[in-house]
This record gives sequence, C-alpha cells and structure tokens, in this order.
Amino acid sequence: MIDSLSTAVIELDSQSRLVSMNTAAEHCLATGRDRAHGLLLEDIGGIPETLLQAVSATSRQQRDRHVSECRLAGGWFDCSIQSLPGQHLLLEFYDLKWQLQQNKMQQREVQTGMMDLLRRNLGHEIRNPLGGIRGAAQMMAAELNGSELGTLAELIMREADRIDELLARFGRPELDCHPVDVHFVLQETTELLRVESAESIVIIQDYDPSIPDILADDSALRQVFLNLLRNAFQAGASEIRVRSRIDFESTMLKPGISTVVRIDIEDNGCGVPESLRSMLFLPMVTGRRDGTGLGLALAQQIAAAHEGLLTYAPLEPGSRFSLRLPLERSNGG
Repeated sequence: MIDSLSTAVIELDSQSRLVSMNTAAEHCLATGRDRAHGLLLEDIGGIPETLLQAVSATSRQQRDRHVSECRLAGGWFDCSIQSLPGQHLLLEFYDLKWQLQQNKMQQREVQTGMMDLLRRNLGHEIRNPLGGIRGAAQMMAAELNGSELGTLAELIMREADRIDELLARFGRPELDCHPVDVHFVLQETTELLRVESAESIVIIQDYDPSIPDILADDSALRQVFLNLLRNAFQAGASEIRVRSRIDFESTMLKPGISTVVRIDIEDNGCGVPESLRSMLFLPMVTGRRDGTGLGLALAQQIAAAHEGLLTYAPLEPGSRFSLRLPLERSNGG
C-alpha cells in the first residue's frame, strides 16, 4: 500500500540507516531501494545538512519535526519527520513543485478577490468624506487666494488628490523597475530598524556578495523588507538574521524562471499562531490587536508584481519569511 502513495516515504532505523522506501522516494532521492538499503542517510548523497541535523535531533529527543524547502536530487520538498516505535523514524517528503503551484493559484485568486472587495469598501468609506474635505478646501483656497492660509488649503487639496490616487492603486502596485543592489536596500532597512528599536535587537547580516543587481523597484522592496523586519521586532524577537542566496534550478516561481535571488528574514520571536498560517498573506488577517492585516498582503502583492513569491515557514522558535525574486525577469514581466 505504501508503494502506491505519491508521497515519498522513507523509514530509518535507530542508527539512521535506511530500512525501507517507496517508489516515490526512489524518484525523490534519485536512487534505487536496493542500492540504498542499509546505508546511513548521510551516505545516500544529496541530502542537505539541515535535514540531517533535524533527523539527528528527532532521533535524540523523540520529538517530531518539520523541515521546509529541502533541495534533493528529485527537486524541492517539505519533509515531515516522525518518531516510530523502536526509535525508528518515518520521513515523508511533499513535492513543492505541485503543492506550491496549487497553493499559489488558490492564494492569489482569494487574495485578488479580497483586495478588490477591500478596495471597493475603502473607496466608498473614505472617498465620500474625502470629497467633502477637498470641496471645503477648494472653497477656502478661492476665498483666501494668495494668502498663507490659501496656500495651506491648496496643500489639503493636493493631499486629498494623492489619497484618492492611492486608493485607486491599492493592491495593484505599479513598479518603477531598474537595476537595484538588493543588499543596499537591506542595509537601509536594517539600519532603520536599529534606530527604531534603540539598538535593542541583534541583526545578523549573512549576504552572498556574488549576487548581481536585479531588475526591481527599490522603493517597493524597501516597503517589503521593512514590513518583515518590523513584524519580527513586534513579535518579541531579540535576534534577526537576514540572509541572501542564489537558488539554482528553483521550482518555486513560474515556469521559465529557474534562477532566483532568495532573501530570508529569520527571527527568534513568538512566531505565527498555527491557526493563522494558511491565511497569513490574505488581507485583514493579523495576530496583533493593533495590526491592520494589510502589511503581508501588500508585501505579497509587491512580490507577485516582481514575478516573485513571499513564503513563510515556522522555526523553533520564531519565523522565517523568504522572498524569492527572479534573477532575470521573464519576457512577459
């Protein structure tokens, strides 16, 4: 029965030697069960260090674990590690290529619908009083023409027009893309957080200096990074790690984009409640009493406008948010 599953399943003994695996696992690890039988997991080849460490920790502590985004010979997978009787372990691998495509399509359909509904509601609730404010300012400007108060009335009119424009563009980011040094943008936002937190938080910067400039809107990226960093600080984190890497042969974005820049922002805060994780990037979803529920939804919209993707993974303790951006935009971008 286990051999008919589409999910890759592997059983390890108490010494982390492979006892059994199904057909899906053979494709996942790109090796046959006869060859792999009796081998230590680390000797099979192509197993990332993060997965080996998680297997070792589960074996010692007998506590189930989950490892996100493991790159194996057969692609990218999420891995669930469960303890079995006799100190055996069961590893289940879930193919991210199929799972992410389904999740992205569903999430974006729901997100787009909710953004449209929110835009209409905001337009109705805000534009009506805004029109009254602008009309009053216009009358004041005509009465006080040339005076200092008249100038202030004109300022109110301009700001009202700007708010109206922002409402019209809400949830539909328009990018001004040009070559951007993503590390420069990260440096700006981390420095700003240091100031806002009165340097009460440790920020570790782990950058790949080989990453070239990418075609992006630096202002929009700054908004995304600052939102993620502030969320980590507000979640009670004492340490944030900001990491940049290049992922080759990635299946995380749409077909045709295989080389991506990945920015990970990890923190040791209180994390995201499990009940919110599946809805995290939808508008009006927040775990904070004073939160608006718009920050992550807009961040995901900005990522999508760059042909990228923002994902979340729980840590023990804390959270990891990963922004993936194409190293080169597709012809349709």
